[in-house]
Amino acid sequence: MAPSLLETRPQAPHSLTSPSQKPVDRKIFPDGIKTSGQHPPLPELIKNYSDFPKEIKGATVWKADDYTNNPEQWVHVFNSEEVAELSAAADKFLTDKTPLTGISKDNFPLPKLSVLLASIRAEILNGKGFILFKGFPVEKWGNHKSAVAYMGLGTYLGYFVSQNGRGHVLGHVKDLGDDPTQIDRVRIYRTNARQFFHADDSDLVGLLCIARALEGGESDIVSSHHVWNTLQKERPDVAETLTKPIWYFDRKGETSVGEEEFIKTSVFYLEKGPNGRVYSKWDPYYVKSLDRFMNKGIIPPLSPEQVEAAKVLEDTCHRLRLHMILEVGDIQFLSNEHVLHARTEYKDHAPPTPRRHLMRLWLATPESEGGWKLPFHDSTEKKRGGIQVNDQPPVAPLDAE
Repeated sequence: MAPSLLETRPQAPHSLTSPSQKPVDRKIFPDGIKTSGQHPPLPELIKNYSDFPKEIKGATVWKADDYTNNPEQWVHVFNSEEVAELSAAADKFLTDKTPLTGISKDNFPLPKLSVLLASIRAEILNGKGFILFKGFPVEKWGNHKSAVAYMGLGTYLGYFVSQNGRGHVLGHVKDLGDDPTQIDRVRIYRTNARQFFHADDSDLVGLLCIARALEGGESDIVSSHHVWNTLQKERPDVAETLTKPIWYFDRKGETSVGEEEFIKTSVFYLEKGPNGRVYSKWDPYYVKSLDRFMNKGIIPPLSPEQVEAAKVLEDTCHRLRLHMILEVGDIQFLSNEHVLHARTEYKDHAPPTPRRHLMRLWLATPESEGGWKLPFHDSTEKKRGGIQVNDQPPVAPLDAE
């Protein structure tokens, strides 16, 4: 894979400052940056359907046929020199005994690979929105060194943010036996259930395959801009319903003191400013889990139009999807701005064969550093989005817990 390289190398994000970023205690947050957390959009920045484009054009609009038989356009195989550079940086980081939660571009130097990563970052943000790396030597390195190299690589794409109320900045997608029907309490990544098309609460998401399932657990992605164009042609009524700020998303108890248990927003909305791009925020599991509030009359039930819109959206994503299978040592990075992703249900091997295991990163790309101009009050903060409960410190466990 050879995307066009940036003409100039960007300044390291960790050397920049944001006036909106409040000072934090480095004893709690070793890299000096606290995850901002989930927030509702600013009401005055929610646009009417009439403001949305009838058709989106550009590199963010792609079809599965564009890439199914052209892996060279979206797959990069690490060569020996790149693996050696990652290995040396990981070994140095481990020798220095810096907490994994304190990793940054400053203490994980990749002088050569950083040029490619700058180009890939631009491609994920403003191009097709995804990349698949192959050849990451997880079996040779083991979980600890692999986690260090993976997080270090990730810092060149964005700032890692907390993924749950426990402060996990290194997440683990693994079946822990949680009941997937208890969706008001259970996060689906801790089960083997199907994940419908969705976007995570971060700008980018990364998945490193440590172990595969016996069957299933395969990945589907789709350009939400292609989905938007399709809806505009086939079901403009559904597109309009999805732009209305009438949708509630559950927070499943992962809230700080004084915060509401849900967020009211839309599914599709626009960036701030003129010519704002269409941004998608969606996860049906976080909508379907709200019955406990609906039954008490705290929030309204889904209207027939909303129920239909959710079904049409999922069906359209499924019809337009690009399918891929992550092998051991593969790393998938996606944009949550303009790509929706899903996972098929899976079945694990019988013990003692390891269960399916993916290491996950949620990464923030603030607008002050080239990220999208989102209609949230924390849009310029380095670690915007994510899930932050009070002052829960970040942790980076090496396995699921």
